[in-house]
Parts: sequence; structure tokens; C-alpha cells
Amino acid sequence: MSSGIARYIATRAVASIITVLGAVILTFVLTHLLAPNPAHIWAGPHASASEIAAITKEYHLNQPIQIQLYYYIIDLFTFNFGMSPFFKQPVSQLILVYYPRTLILIAIAMFISIIIGIYSGAFAAVRQDKFGDGIVRVAYLLTWSTPPFLVALFFQYLFSYYAGWLPSGQLADPSLKVPPFVTPILPLNAIIFGDWGFLSSYIVHSILPVIALTAISFGIITRITRSSMLETMKLDFIRTQIMKGTKMSKVVYSNAVKNSLIPVVTVISLLFSFLIVGSLVIEEVFSYTGMGYLVTQALYNYDYPTLIGSIFVIALSVILINFVTDVVYAFIDPRIRMGER
Repeated sequence: MSSGIARYIATRAVASIITVLGAVILTFVLTHLLAPNPAHIWAGPHASASEIAAITKEYHLNQPIQIQLYYYIIDLFTFNFGMSPFFKQPVSQLILVYYPRTLILIAIAMFISIIIGIYSGAFAAVRQDKFGDGIVRVAYLLTWSTPPFLVALFFQYLFSYYAGWLPSGQLADPSLKVPPFVTPILPLNAIIFGDWGFLSSYIVHSILPVIALTAISFGIITRITRSSMLETMKLDFIRTQIMKGTKMSKVVYSNAVKNSLIPVVTVISLLFSFLIVGSLVIEEVFSYTGMGYLVTQALYNYDYPTLIGSIFVIALSVILINFVTDVVYAFIDPRIRMGER
């Protein structure tokens, strides 16, 4: 590894750590602004005086502010988010159950969005300012600019209520029993116990949320790919291949697309962040019990420990994805390997 790329990765790692610490301190400050004694927040709106006193002692809230901040940082980074006053369970266990469900949807939607975005962007670039280009641009601008809940409601009405092809919501058929918890990945638990009925129901019920998430996100990749392809098609080696009579599909999809993917890598972290926010809304529309359900219930029931823990884990995930994207970009972009900015 060259010194340039090592320095780049180290700089990004330090920036990521500072960002995480900034997010932690911000939540700490907000917690103290909401109430003179944060124990009232962590205990929930209906806590007794003895419960508040116990939480005050457990989380060192009767000590100086700098000591509170120290223990607050230690607790968050050890994923000790406390007990949920609404769910009556440790917040870390709740996140371990609900967050992987959302990550599965996001991972599938990201994969499909990247594939559709790359090929639709290339298709539009080759047909610049023609009918095909116009159709692609209208499609991604329409889905990208529409609020996620409207996109979800549209697909729910179209495929569930009107056509009747897919279920309108839920994680799976409510009459089916959820497989025992062995791993955080629900479909893997179904496979381990051979519960093929639950697995098939889970897959079918996940189709509409994935479609909705893909619809609101593929436009980011399409737009970046189209812009990058328009620049790549002007390069001399592409023009030379076209003049030599090389088949256009080979020029576009075997050469031009490959040279247009570097900018796409840079927006993967943006795509993940966009899907995280979109999933919180879309899951609510489809009654999908993932992270959206957990955050919504925490908001409705003033469950601040669950809300703070969820926000921290989501923020940590986004920052980690940003860091990984930066590292991948450093390896595929020669300018960074040479220590350039």
C-alpha cells in the first residue's frame, strides 16, 4: 500500500471517529436540554420516583457533567443503551432484532438500484436528448422527487389492492409463528429450522417494500451514471472503437460503462443514507416491523432510550458506510494512489 493511499485512509478514519463523537455529544446535549434531570427521559413518562432515582444512580446522572459525558460515551460505544421503558427490554436486544430486518431490505434494494441505475443511465446517455433518454429522465425524476410514503402507497394500491398479486403489508403471514431467534437474520433462522412456509411468506411480504425502496433510490445511480457516461463517450479511445466499427453494445457496456463507474462508487454511501431514511417511512406504510417500526413506537411512546440507541446505531452505520466507500474509492482511483486530492 502506497504512502498516499495509507495517509488518505488514515485521514478518513480520523474524520469518521470525530464525526461519531460529534453525534454522541450532540445527543448528550439534546438529552440534557430536554429535561433538567435526564433520568426523567430515560425512565419514561410514567416512571415512579424510585425508578428515576435508580436510573439516576445507574447512569451517574447525579455527578458532574463531564463525568456524565464520560459514562455516556462509554455506554454508547459498548452498546449499553439502557432499558426501554415501553418495550420493557434492553434497547440493544431490540435493535439486534429489528435493525437486521431493515438492513436486509436496504441491501436488496441497493443491489437492484445499482444494477437498474447503471444500465438505465448508460441507456439514456447513448440516446442523449432522444425519446429513450427522455423516458429514463422522467422516470427517475418522478420517483426520486416523490415523497417515499406516496411511492409506497402507489405500489401498495397497484399490486395489492388493485391487482391482488402481493400482500399489502406485515413481515409475514400473521398466522405463522416466527422461527426461534438463533441469528439476527430472520430468513436464516427459518432455513435453520426448515420453516419453508414462513420463509416463502417472508419473501413474498418483502417484495413490495423492496420495490418501493428501489423506486425511490435508483434515480441517484441513473443520474450519476448518465452524466459520467456522457463524458466517457467523448474520450478518444471510445471514439476510435466506434470508428473502427466495433459493435455499439460492446463499446457501451464493455468499455464505456466500466470507465464510468468511479463516480458511482462515491454515491453508494449517499444511496445507503437515502434508503435508511426512506425505509423508516416505507416500513410504516407496509406495517413491516423493522427499524421504522421501532423508531416510530419509540417516538409515539416517549421511549427516549430506544430512540437515542436507534439513532446512534443508524448514524454509526452511515458513517461506517461512508468510510468503506472512501476506502474503495481510494483503491480504484489512481489519483488517490498517487497521493493526489
